[in-house]
Amino acid sequence: MPPTSPTPVNRDEAPPRAAVRESSQESVRAPLRERGDACPGALRLHTADDGRLARLRLPAGLLTVRQAEVLADAAERLGDGHLDLTSRGNVQLRGLDDVGGNRGPELAGLLHEAGLLPSETHERVRNIVASPLAGLDELPSADVQLWARELDGLLCASARAAALSGRFLFALDDGRGDVAALGADVTLLARGDESVVVRIGANRSGLRVTPEDAPRAALLAAETFLTVAEASGSGAWRVRELPAEYGRGLEAAVRAGLGDAGIGTEYVTGAEAAGPGPNHPGPGSGSGSEEELPIPDPVPDHVPSPAPRPVPSPASGPVPGPVPGLVPSPDGTMALSVHARLGRLTVAQWRLLAAAANGPLRVTPWRGVIVPGVAPAAAGSALDRLRTAGLITGPGSPWHGVGACTGRPGCAKALADVRSDAAAAVSHGSGGLPVYWSGCARRCGHPRGRWVDVVATGEGRYDISVQGDAPDTTPKSPTTGPELADAVAAARTTSLTRSTRSTR
Repeated sequence: MPPTSPTPVNRDEAPPRAAVRESSQESVRAPLRERGDACPGALRLHTADDGRLARLRLPAGLLTVRQAEVLADAAERLGDGHLDLTSRGNVQLRGLDDVGGNRGPELAGLLHEAGLLPSETHERVRNIVASPLAGLDELPSADVQLWARELDGLLCASARAAALSGRFLFALDDGRGDVAALGADVTLLARGDESVVVRIGANRSGLRVTPEDAPRAALLAAETFLTVAEASGSGAWRVRELPAEYGRGLEAAVRAGLGDAGIGTEYVTGAEAAGPGPNHPGPGSGSGSEEELPIPDPVPDHVPSPAPRPVPSPASGPVPGPVPGLVPSPDGTMALSVHARLGRLTVAQWRLLAAAANGPLRVTPWRGVIVPGVAPAAAGSALDRLRTAGLITGPGSPWHGVGACTGRPGCAKALADVRSDAAAAVSHGSGGLPVYWSGCARRCGHPRGRWVDVVATGEGRYDISVQGDAPDTTPKSPTTGPELADAVAAARTTSLTRSTRSTR
């Protein structure tokens, strides 16, 4: 997808509600874009160079085992035999073409039967991410899965919400600060006092509500955004795209709207609204890829012991999403946390995940899957089978933290086959900052936080830089051939910016 506007929005100011209604005509800018939102969905397919693409929204990433089996069947019979995991915990199917043409209607029928399309008019706006390990590890947590189900039902029942862009994002954070860092338009952040803070865009302030009111408050915040966006004349799809004066007034308008709906609020700032600490997730996923890259891990990545749990605090530095490995659950079972290489799974790998689960799978915004309810005695061997099948099952895998967009040949805008180049570079070093390979300057699906940016510039060349909180500004200098993989590995642990040429 093309990048959204960098228009600055949402500072700490909270002017009165009238500020939204009474903005001067001079403040209404020309629309950000001339066309409508073309973000793909399960019914609105996108035409790529490798065929049509469907993107299925999965609120909170939840899939029953039966639904997972339906997706495997669809990928195998109608698509290219793979499933792509996105940076919002959704699933994409590619290659939905055959000699007879578009396979979209048949796919839609399968999804309807599996209960994956509760509302055709809302199928692209069900963008809800939630803390994937909520209730599955030792950390106390709010029931964000319940919030997700309630919010999804409210969204699908709201005629107004159908006007939201397919890019508008809700994040439901159980208090650990993982999905709160994903740049959502509306965030529900659980607090230790059993209250919930509603955060709008990048605001460093928020509105405290009760857990019972939280899903309804999130919907009303989104509906208020639509009203403000229309008043601005900007054509904004996301909160950060609003003209600054409208962005500043949005939180006050939301608070007034919640009051009108009978939802009590308390204005909070600082640490109460900001969450538990810094949180820099690993690579996101772009539009998927063309083929599975069956390159074996050169070093073992499976350690049959519980996966380390990052504890969010201001001093601890980056806090990623779920670390791959074993996760002890409060009910005495184990959850398996695994990641997909470059965000792509074969049908066989996907079926192995479904077969291991004893409860709904959770697709994560870090291009992974949480498999719950595994008996402790069987967990180690189950994880080992997934490792043997090519999944990332431990933080020692050189594939951990490596992401890439679609690249050639699936994307017409790409200047290189970035996925093959990324795979070739994997064995040259791992660890350190996440790294993301992009086929062009759009950087579709790049991660948030601090990361190594590897961007194709044409003729086999790549620019390498460190992006995020403190981007590297070293002047770029071209180098050649075998230095590409070494330069990427060095950039993950040092401040390095340079342009290199692939040898492929």
